[in-house]
Amino acid sequence: MAPTSSIRAVNDHKDGSRAVRSNGADGAQVAAEVERIDVAIADKSPLILAGLDKLLSDDRRFKLVAKLTDGEEFLEAARQQKFTIAVIGWQLPTLHARDVLRALSRQVAAPKIVVYSGTNDPAAPAETLQLGGAGFVSKRAPPERLLDVLAAVAAGDMVFPFVDIRKMRSDPLENLTLRERSLLSALGSGHTNSQLAKDFGVSINTIKFHLRNLFEKLEVRNRAQAIALFLEMKHGAYPGGGGGRNMEPGTSSRGRRNRSD
Repeated sequence: MAPTSSIRAVNDHKDGSRAVRSNGADGAQVAAEVERIDVAIADKSPLILAGLDKLLSDDRRFKLVAKLTDGEEFLEAARQQKFTIAVIGWQLPTLHARDVLRALSRQVAAPKIVVYSGTNDPAAPAETLQLGGAGFVSKRAPPERLLDVLAAVAAGDMVFPFVDIRKMRSDPLENLTLRERSLLSALGSGHTNSQLAKDFGVSINTIKFHLRNLFEKLEVRNRAQAIALFLEMKHGAYPGGGGGRNMEPGTSSRGRRNRSD
């Protein structure tokens, strides 16, 4: 069931503020402005950052509290819990948005993330949803669209373009390196860490490092879950898995190092 792009109406006034009315003895109306929403922004483009700064500053629903230029800086700011919502680009310096979302998925009370991107990758909205994002907005959309999405996310909604969730994880191997695909195949054959280290010509610590990355990319917690996923894909039981397509790339020859890490 794909989330719809339903947006809640949040404005009562042209300046973006909402008022609540109470009637006194003389029938006078008293307006009280609601608390503004703390927002952080992160993008590789100074021009985009400047535009978002102006856009948010002109809307009294929002308060810009952080403006960052790369993924690592953004994660550090997010750990300090200075904001509840953030707008980030899809391709940030030092860390891709995928990596940012994965890191935040392990953080308690992490800020809600809206990806704002001009990417032509049709899978980007689905990946954002799959990795725990709260919204996705194209940079080709009118700026007001981003403001409406932020308001909806602050109200508890998730806002995405149409996403066919049946295809969200059609290819779990897509983000794996050749080394990681070979490791997954070897795991499915029952190899121990010592055997893997010998086959790939590396240390056991290096194998453990690669396995941690493999488990994170496959979104599994341990070797048993990785093997179960491998078997599902190999036998075509995984949706869109292709019946084991590219499951055994043949790059794990004894002593040969794979340079595609």
